[in-house]
Amino acid sequence: MMVDVPDTLPERLYLLTYDVEKKRMTYRSELGYLMRAGILAELLLAGHIADATGGPVARAKTLADPLLDETLQMVAESRRRTWQHWVNKGSGAAARQVRDRLESGGWIRVERRHVLGFIPLTKVTVRDTRVVKRLAGTVASALRGAHPASRLDRRDAALAALAAAVRLRTVMPRADWRARRVRGEELAEVVAPVPWALRKAIQAAQAAAGSGG
Repeated sequence: MMVDVPDTLPERLYLLTYDVEKKRMTYRSELGYLMRAGILAELLLAGHIADATGGPVARAKTLADPLLDETLQMVAESRRRTWQHWVNKGSGAAARQVRDRLESGGWIRVERRHVLGFIPLTKVTVRDTRVVKRLAGTVASALRGAHPASRLDRRDAALAALAAAVRLRTVMPRADWRARRVRGEELAEVVAPVPWALRKAIQAAQAAAGSGG
């Protein structure tokens, strides 16, 4: 039986970071950047934004989807900024927005409590782990397949490219990611330059954390 998956890239990426064996979310420090990249890639695939000198430009006025429309409006109302800027912009809020959307859609269960009476803590559980396994299988197939990226479903190629940008170990081991580096770069062209901007944003955040900045 075919298992349904959420419609948008950020929702699919969120679920991909879930470890079905340990029953917990992973990549918490990178999750917001991944969600922002997913939103930008979704807008790019649909033609609502386009790549231009210096960064993305808006090609649509309004969208029915509030998650996507928020980013579209920010791009439309801002001066030209880099793709990396938009991956960074509102990354923390994006992770919460996608989580709440998946919770409302019944894809995940979120348990909220406070430690020591005031420190908020949330635990996310995917209700049907077959969804995660199907998404991971889609990414693995795109990366291991012999077909050119142009012959793949564009959303599947984009999903694989963004997963490759952070080498999601919930999809495949690190050694396998290294072996698929060239294929990942080929798939990245489908939503270029979003995967590159995602990688740079995460590298910059890790460097800042390492230096204490």
